Amino acid sequence: MEGILAITLIFGGGTAFLLSISPIGKAIAERIRSHGAQPMHDPELLAEVDSLRRDVLELQERVDFAERLLSQTQERPQVAKGGLQS
Repeated sequence: MEGILAITLIFGGGTAFLLSISPIGKAIAERIRSHGAQPMHDPELLAEVDSLRRDVLELQERVDFAERLLSQTQERPQVAKGGLQS
């Protein structure tokens, strides 16, 4: 049992060491170190997001307008029917 443990520790330690000095290991370490750092903001990406927000706002206004028109056209026939019954 001790032999298997020793072999596992030797190969596992060697693998961990080689991983730590490899470019992949360095990239993993850098990502762990910068986990709490502020992400870089791409100005083009922010401009695109702002443009999309404006588009969504405009579409929302159009939907609201269409809903108001539909509610007005649905109310008019009901008023006319009510007037005929009186």
